[in-house]
Amino acid sequence: MSVTMAMRASAQRTGRISVRALSTSTQEVSVERHTGNDLGILTLSLNRPHAKNALSRSLVHSMRGALSSIRSDSTVRALVLRSSVPRVFCAGADLKERALMTPSEVEQFLYDMKLMFRELEALPQPTIAALDGAALGGGLELSLCCDLRVAGQSALLGLPETSLAIIPGAGGTQRLARLVGPSRTKALVFTARKFGAAEALRMGVVTDMAEGAGEDAAYERAMEWAREILPNGPVAVRMAKRAIDHAGSVDLATGLDIEQLCYAQVIPTQDRLEGLRAFKEKRKPNYTGH
Repeated sequence: MSVTMAMRASAQRTGRISVRALSTSTQEVSVERHTGNDLGILTLSLNRPHAKNALSRSLVHSMRGALSSIRSDSTVRALVLRSSVPRVFCAGADLKERALMTPSEVEQFLYDMKLMFRELEALPQPTIAALDGAALGGGLELSLCCDLRVAGQSALLGLPETSLAIIPGAGGTQRLARLVGPSRTKALVFTARKFGAAEALRMGVVTDMAEGAGEDAAYERAMEWAREILPNGPVAVRMAKRAIDHAGSVDLATGLDIEQLCYAQVIPTQDRLEGLRAFKEKRKPNYTGH
């Protein structure tokens, strides 16, 4: 793994100044830690241009390594997942590589890919997928592991696996059904239909749609979402995520118990006391994550 430091300042649409440091990278995955006003935001970028970010064994391995480091990093308050390849987020599984695999190798690859998806989904920090371009098959499934999804005007989404005589194999049938309902998921999977950003927003597949037509419009909008998360208590945000993640899988009584357990985690924090002081003193709180 190479280690590079590069500093640059850019004026955002909000008028803020963001200084970013490219901390670590592999050939296919880079981790960018933002500083300045955006301290606490981390960008995880896919960079496999010759294969449109198709999910290969090496890319999955690199992603798992990055996610392992991010999971235990308490300084990360929000993660943005994006592509550094123009006009594509992720084209799905690398079918050329898969064609050379034995059945047992395919089974092992699917197992590793599902582990990577689950590790992304289970990150304690809020995650936002920036969909600038195509997110098909495994690419859409990857984005479904994030808490929020922002689509650019150029986004093209879909689960087209049945057109290849297979089915979504990395959680698409389950995560999409929990997001938009079984009936709509069946319609999209049975027909292998591809759809754009506006329809994705209407169906609830994505959280937001970027208004601009720029190449990185979804990423810029995802950064705006991350900046809205940034000022809030990091422990509280993590506990809220944990509680909400259980909402669709347990009954209400159990869910309320989980919520109470998560609430109990924020009571002894210094941030909770800081929030009360700031409210009383009519100032912005300064949360530290403790």
